[in-house]
Amino acid sequence: MVRPYDVITFDCYGTLIDWQGGISDAFLAVAAADGRTLDRTRILQAYAAIEPVVEAQGYRPYRDVLAETAQQVAERLEWPLSLERARFLPDSLASWRPFPDTNPALQRLAAAGYGLGILSNVDDDLLTATRHHFTGNFDLIVTAQQVGSYKPAPAHFETARRRLGDSRWLHAAQSYFHDVVPARALGIPVAWINRGHEIAADGQRVDHEFRDLSALADWLC
Repeated sequence: MVRPYDVITFDCYGTLIDWQGGISDAFLAVAAADGRTLDRTRILQAYAAIEPVVEAQGYRPYRDVLAETAQQVAERLEWPLSLERARFLPDSLASWRPFPDTNPALQRLAAAGYGLGILSNVDDDLLTATRHHFTGNFDLIVTAQQVGSYKPAPAHFETARRRLGDSRWLHAAQSYFHDVVPARALGIPVAWINRGHEIAADGQRVDHEFRDLSALADWLC
């Protein structure tokens, strides 16, 4: 089979790593220590609404973004939480696990000759802590710390394009807002890993859409 691309890049959290499980588990554990019972669905709904607003305030270390987001989520759920205690969320990030399909799919893509990369809205040290969950290597890493901004701002994609040169490149990601929309705006081929069976918020048709990374690997390999 002739490979249609040379390099596949991924968003990390939500695409490779089960960020919803990691976030909600961390909230539930700390709240339980305070004698609070939270609802997992409400945690994730609040988080999804608040984090993009915090990120849009401008670049700062992602640990600070996570802590402020956690504090605001707790406030919305009527659970008073100091900013210092809200640092439980960035402290938990290294324990967030890959989806079951992640490592097998990455191994298949690497074995087929694809270069692999990550474009992530985190700091270098946080991503380094996560990478021990992966069984393979990545040829390209672009973080928010490196580019000084958060997706959907274009800097991750522009930096990756410069580093990749003439390589044929596909970006694969779960977040329609953070990844699919900006990649498409820049003319970068993109595969939507639609794990949550969402409907595109802008009503646009996505050329490549898959339920998980296994389906992506089936297509590419």
